[in-house]
Amino acid sequence: MPKTHMPDALADFEPTARTRVKRQGIRGAYDRETVYGILDAGLLCHVGYVIDGQPYVTPTAYWRDGDRVFWHGSSASRMLRQVETGIPVCFTVAMLDGLVLARSGFHSSINYRSLMAFGHADKVTDPEEKLAALVAFSERITPGRWAEQRPVTKQELKATTVLTMRLEEVAAKIRTGPPGDDEEDYALDVWAGVVPVHSVIGAPEDDPRLNPGIAQPAYLKTVKIG
Repeated sequence: MPKTHMPDALADFEPTARTRVKRQGIRGAYDRETVYGILDAGLLCHVGYVIDGQPYVTPTAYWRDGDRVFWHGSSASRMLRQVETGIPVCFTVAMLDGLVLARSGFHSSINYRSLMAFGHADKVTDPEEKLAALVAFSERITPGRWAEQRPVTKQELKATTVLTMRLEEVAAKIRTGPPGDDEEDYALDVWAGVVPVHSVIGAPEDDPRLNPGIAQPAYLKTVKIG
């Protein structure tokens, strides 16, 4: 497993001019429990950055270790090659939890969990630390699979870039619960409520070229995302 990066004291994140939630501020959260809970429930992030004045947003898989987030990709990736130089990064995660149908279109909404972090990413250059980070990513999704699959080669490790960013300037924003209609609209004969949305892990599907007699491993039953 990779080295665990933890702050000396688990203090809440201090809101900044960039992270303080201004609209619907009651939905903002800055405590580590909430922030880490959102990060640990997700798998897909969006990394925002600017190259030569042009903004880009790249979706990619991520994982968390202590007070750091990690993501990886091809060493030839333009995003990774630019971000590893230390340019400012905006890291976001969002999950849809429900459709909130109010008695008016104006007050209809969605239930969600989201997170935004600002910082600079560092390239993981130590081969052992890089390998450990990739093992942690694999084990997070499918515990036990890393030991079963073919070992990674030196060339594959060289062709993979791993970036990490310390969580320092962070805010979460969450909406839960039923609609909030105008008081006079509660008398209307219009259905209102929430349609829950869930991420569901489906039944594993065997590769058509799977060798005969290979059973599905037990760890497939423990896969959980969202």
